[in-house]
Amino acid sequence: LAPLRQPWKSPGEPQAPFFLPTPRWPVECEVIQEKIEHIEWVPPKPEPFCPPMGPEQALYTLSEEQGTITPTTVPAPPTVLQGSCFTGARVGGAPGLLSSPAAPLEGPQDTTLLFESRFESGNLQKAIKVGPYEYVLMLRPDLYTAKHTQWFYFRVQNTRQEPLYRFTIANMAKPKSLYGQGLQPLLYSQRDAQSCGIGWRRVGTDVRYSRGSAGEPPLFRLSWTVRFPHDSDMCFFAACYPYTYSDLQRYLCTLAADPARSRYCTVQALCHSLAGNPVPLLTITSPGGMAGKRVVVASARVHPGESGGSWAMRGFLDFLLSAHADARLLRRLFVFKVVPMLNPDGVVVGNSRCSLAGRDPNRAYGMALPGSFPGVWHLRAMVQRVLAEREVVLYCDFHGHSRKNNVFMYGCDAGRDGTGTRLHQRVFPLMLSKNAPDKFSFSSCKFQVQKSKERTGRVSMWHLGVSHSYTLEVAFSGSTLGERSSHFSVQDLESLGRLLCDTLLDFCDPAPAKLQQCLVEAGALLQRQMGREPGSGGSWSDVSPSELESSTSGSDSSVSDG
Repeated sequence: LAPLRQPWKSPGEPQAPFFLPTPRWPVECEVIQEKIEHIEWVPPKPEPFCPPMGPEQALYTLSEEQGTITPTTVPAPPTVLQGSCFTGARVGGAPGLLSSPAAPLEGPQDTTLLFESRFESGNLQKAIKVGPYEYVLMLRPDLYTAKHTQWFYFRVQNTRQEPLYRFTIANMAKPKSLYGQGLQPLLYSQRDAQSCGIGWRRVGTDVRYSRGSAGEPPLFRLSWTVRFPHDSDMCFFAACYPYTYSDLQRYLCTLAADPARSRYCTVQALCHSLAGNPVPLLTITSPGGMAGKRVVVASARVHPGESGGSWAMRGFLDFLLSAHADARLLRRLFVFKVVPMLNPDGVVVGNSRCSLAGRDPNRAYGMALPGSFPGVWHLRAMVQRVLAEREVVLYCDFHGHSRKNNVFMYGCDAGRDGTGTRLHQRVFPLMLSKNAPDKFSFSSCKFQVQKSKERTGRVSMWHLGVSHSYTLEVAFSGSTLGERSSHFSVQDLESLGRLLCDTLLDFCDPAPAKLQQCLVEAGALLQRQMGREPGSGGSWSDVSPSELESSTSGSDSSVSDG
């Protein structure tokens, strides 16, 4: 950890070697020794959404104790032992021998699948075999909570190629999901990766999302059928393309080892997480000083289950650190402060939303709790320090969304500013929609500042004085815009980072033509929303944000957020 802890020199000066820190886990977590890595692959053509199916009928009661589930219970390895709060962490997690991952197979003819999730970002609590090729799965809630079940990532072995398998995740937390609109799970076959170079791909027929248990809070069921590509394969399922803390560390090591890119990128530890994992901070600008430069701040993965945000962030960094003329111009104009993984502990243990404090860190900005929420506390403190010296022209927090298609933004319009300022809030997302017409939906953007969102990164930075503060929401599914009706690939997600950079140059163009055009267009769109004729005038000062947009389709908060 020494290179992350030492004081770093200014951009352009030689850096000390960057060492790869080994992730630290809570002491309750069992962790297998195998190293899980996946190849990157882009499908040769877009993967279309599957036809939406109606809600399924429950064919059995999900209760082992009642004896209605037969014939075999296959416990997935216990990801964490019983505990009410975080007490400590160590490399490798729980000391001692691992518990048995499953009941032993009875012989070569035994077709029972073997489940495993005791690896980075893995999440599966148990699997129950309810038929020859049918399994009911239970996800582990976020550590030290009893809720937030959405992200999943687990491994299966002992597959058979011919049978049609059905998997049902029985404890999803949200009442609505894109799985009801054509989203499919992801599958990764180890044999296909090794022999054909094929990585993650969308699979699943008869995908259904419906209400399950009638308890409080209610739980929901995600069900799909699938055929495995090979006998005796090792396969993985995931809700979105995994991007682990170790993936990020490998990426940062590659940057540090590149003599060209390391000239204008330094890596420091913003702070250390509750488990002691460094939270990396990248400073990117051209060599030769920072005088007169404005600042752009970007962050991602405050919610660990929203891995699409990490892929968009990687595209953002790849472009900023490239030799492209626009990237060189951006580095000359701005200082970029980037925190690519705000909640590394949550990513390591496979949480959906929370940190090891058992709470959503994106509801903790502005709280005087640096010991409980170090990542967001130190990010906010850093922005405060920067604002004392120079202008922060933009803050963007990268997220994922499970209920709305496409890419969109949330901004800040409290309704108390003049017409020009309120329209200006909408210009950056409008420009991004023009640069990414097949991915970004301006009509899905929202700007209302709700009281429940006062302690989010977006609103907190805006209150500090960052006039253009946004949340970038990337759908778990894909795009319905233009000619598209297909899932996002990793390439699509990475392209968002480049498009964000293009839009920043448009937004800060000293020639006013683009800005003026978008201000006029944004004004006309708002006039139509209010039922007014474009150009009819009228005061905006008495129009509240709630009159301009519905408040029912905001951020992707869990229904059980406090």
